[in-house]
Parts: sequence; C-alpha cells; structure tokens
Amino acid sequence: MTHPTKSSTTPSSTTPPKSNWAAFSTAEPDLAKTVEDRFTAFTHHTLATLRKDGSPRTSGLEVRFLHGELWLGMMPDSLKALDLRRDPRFALQANQGPGTTMAGGDVRISGRAYEVDASTAKAAYVKEVEPPEPFHLFRTELTEVVRTYVEDDTYLVVEIWKPGEPVRTLRRT
Repeated sequence: MTHPTKSSTTPSSTTPPKSNWAAFSTAEPDLAKTVEDRFTAFTHHTLATLRKDGSPRTSGLEVRFLHGELWLGMMPDSLKALDLRRDPRFALQANQGPGTTMAGGDVRISGRAYEVDASTAKAAYVKEVEPPEPFHLFRTELTEVVRTYVEDDTYLVVEIWKPGEPVRTLRRT
C-alpha cells in the first residue's frame, strides 16, 4: 500500500482545506457546536496516527479551534508529528472526562492533517496561542465527524457527518 506524500497532497498554506472546520460548522452548525463543546471541555485528547509499518499509534494531544480551523500543535520531532508528515490520516477522540456522564456524548473527528510551516497562518496561531517554540502545527481536513450518545436511557444514537453529505443518524435499542 502506498501512502500519499506530503508534496502531492498538501494544500497551500493560504488556501483552507476542502472540508475544514468552518465548512463543517456551516453545513452542520448544531453538531459542530456540540463537538467543539466536547473538545473544549477538557484540555487533553487522544490522537491516533499511523506508524511507518502501518500500525496505529495513540498519543495525547491538545487541540485548538481558531479562525475556522481545527489545529493540531505538537512538540518538535514528536513521533505523532513524524507520523503525520509521512501519512496525514488521523483520528481524534475527545477526552471523555470523569465518570460516565459524557455530557454531549462521545465525539471523534477523522481526517487528514497538513503541516503549516513558516507562514502568516502559523504566525497568527503563535500570536494567539503562544505555544512553546519550536513546534509543529497541522491544519486539518475533515473526512468524518461522529457523535455517539444515549437518548432517553433507551437509544444509543450515532450521528455521522461526511463532507458533502447530510448528517446520518442511527438509533439502536
């Protein structure tokens, strides 16, 4: 199996990805607010990337929603950053928090992450977030957003969004 290379798939740093956070928020504002609220409720989340041999790697990560984008920032030469440079595919799971209540449900975002190098986008991020430097900064392109929650103590509800499609809702008893 071949993996896309950074040079062949990376969008320009001035052009937003095709399905960025702003596009999702415009298409599905209610679901986007719920998902963003789940991610901003806690600082640390779980990122899944692919190792060189194709096996999964999970790592802790902080995320930011700024200027219509979902940003992933990482320490220099961290394994997760090297994974994303090699293969941009990722899955991001929101911190479920203490206990079992998971107010707002369990949420996950999948997509591709593209590194932003020395650019006005990175400079704006640095100005607003003030991360320790140096660091890797990745802009995301969403391929799927999923929310799972329990409704009326009866149904397991799964909401699935993919670019260009309305939210699909599944209910199970």
